[in-house]
Amino acid sequence: MKGDTELIEVTRGGMVESVHRGHVAICDGSGRIVEAWGAPETIIFPRSACKMIQALPLIESGAADAFGLGTEQLALTCASHIGAPYHTGPIGDWLAALGLTQDALLCGRQPPEDRATREELIRSDTGPCRIHNNCSGKHTGFLTLARHLGAGPDYVDPDHPVQKAVLQAFEDVTEEKSPGFGIDGCSAPNYTVSLHGLARAAASFATAHQRSDGRSRAQTRLVEAMMTHPHLVSGNGTSCTELMRLAPGKAAVKRGADGVYVAILPELGLGIAMKMSDGADRGRDPVIANLLDRLGVLPKGAAAAQWTAPVLRNWDGIETGEVRPAAALLG
Repeated sequence: MKGDTELIEVTRGGMVESVHRGHVAICDGSGRIVEAWGAPETIIFPRSACKMIQALPLIESGAADAFGLGTEQLALTCASHIGAPYHTGPIGDWLAALGLTQDALLCGRQPPEDRATREELIRSDTGPCRIHNNCSGKHTGFLTLARHLGAGPDYVDPDHPVQKAVLQAFEDVTEEKSPGFGIDGCSAPNYTVSLHGLARAAASFATAHQRSDGRSRAQTRLVEAMMTHPHLVSGNGTSCTELMRLAPGKAAVKRGADGVYVAILPELGLGIAMKMSDGADRGRDPVIANLLDRLGVLPKGAAAAQWTAPVLRNWDGIETGEVRPAAALLG
């Protein structure tokens, strides 16, 4: 991508074997960039890193309260989950409370990332269902909003009232008019934005607790739900969940496909947005971990180091190298 910066080095035998390049923007509550790498005005697809924005109309419309949604459902609305029972069970119950089955979900079927669940499906010769899709929580939120609005079931149509509300919220908090959209892996529209705009939105969530208007209260509820239930936002062992556990109450972080990550830092009043040019998770996770470390959000020690500079091992367990921050990220 044009104007990107080398952010991560991958070593083998003491030599740099590969590099991952990308863009980063860190914003304060005014929307001002306080630090950046690469070209923060680059237009990107935020992918699942913007799910907390997509969840705003669910609260602002009154649907969340009308249907008695708690912090677990709000966290699942923001989730890219791994399809473990602690994800699929609550979502199935939520659908049942709406009088719906998984067939109402328009996100498609996806094999669960959770290994135990995937192996159980194989043993039982059972295929994955729509609730296993990592976006099924977001889609159940869309269905709840559609029910509240009295709208039809085709809630992923860009002209549907649900997606019109999402676009309005998206453009409000990014403070940009989106240049367009693409269809996400879950079939919902994914609106483009500059990296700066996405960081600006994250900072808006980070400083929401300082304000008292309706939108800010909705933002605060979503941030608190994510930080209260980090295992629901992604899953045990994943970067989202484990980084939030390492920084309890200090960070709400959200990964997105193709190398996107967002971090909301309420204590610092900062928002981070990043995009890896090659779309690789191998670069994405250590970049966000190093940014959190740089800002003093992560504790010192081995628990954080496994994310900031993960060791690479071969199939026999021999250490072969590491994934480490490049000079630009350390400077």
